[in-house]
Amino acid sequence: MSGEPQVQEEFEARLKAYEGRPAAATGVGRDPVNEPMIRHWCEAMGDTSPAYTGPDAIAPPTMLQAWTMAGLTRRPERTAAYDELLTLLDESGHDAVVATDCDQEYLRPLRPGDEITFDSVIESVSDRKTTKLGAGYFVTTRTDIRAGGELAGTHRFRILKYAPAHRPSRPAERRPRPVVNRDNAGFWEGVTRHELLIQRCTACGTLRFPWLPGCNGCGSPDWDTVEASGEGTVYSYVVLHHPPFPAFEPPYAVGLIELAEGVRIVSNVVGVPYDKVRIGMPVRLEFRRYDEELVLPVFQGVTP
Repeated sequence: MSGEPQVQEEFEARLKAYEGRPAAATGVGRDPVNEPMIRHWCEAMGDTSPAYTGPDAIAPPTMLQAWTMAGLTRRPERTAAYDELLTLLDESGHDAVVATDCDQEYLRPLRPGDEITFDSVIESVSDRKTTKLGAGYFVTTRTDIRAGGELAGTHRFRILKYAPAHRPSRPAERRPRPVVNRDNAGFWEGVTRHELLIQRCTACGTLRFPWLPGCNGCGSPDWDTVEASGEGTVYSYVVLHHPPFPAFEPPYAVGLIELAEGVRIVSNVVGVPYDKVRIGMPVRLEFRRYDEELVLPVFQGVTP
């Protein structure tokens, strides 16, 4: 056996050693099974089944995982073993990840008031697989979900940890051009002068953004503009990781910025690491040139 296959074999043996080890231990659902979450789920899914309403309501079976989720915070019950496995894969170059599939088994219905507990185990780590994304390993976790101590269902979740396949370099691509029309041309003209202009209804004084042909407060078609001070805060944001898009380099943060004037604008948050952007973070307007034609308003994060 040559050295390289032996190294590969030893590495995969280290990965396999994590099979059967806990991924999350003694987890507790953040909320009991409850009617508001059931209602929101059904509205989002368009599910009007009468089984999910009324005094004998049950939760939709496909909500099984929802009762174990920790929101935007890291699950405190996640184990060191699971973190070690992911770190081992990251350090070996398999640092990209994509969720591939999940399957669920339902053993008893969940009803409003049920208290949820759960445990997860690293069920399997595959041999090295070659995919279009790149070569890597499928990691499957199994979560047993209980209600009042009784097993209610099982959720299996599979991810692929992979080393991205080499892609030939491509010439730099220009960022997409904004769509300029008769309703917003004045805004983009202001941007070229490094001015962020907000429409103001001359009938009722209401500020509006984005630009519209008439006031959505009083309906007047008459307006002028005021220049934004450039001060604002992050009202909400998302971080784009995937898929990659020409002329953009993920990950990057896109924020819904509330300006000091009270209107909101969507733009990139720059100048701070994407994972340091927070709701309520103060930001300051700047204008960034991306090529010989394109200037865009972006917002510089202001850290304490």
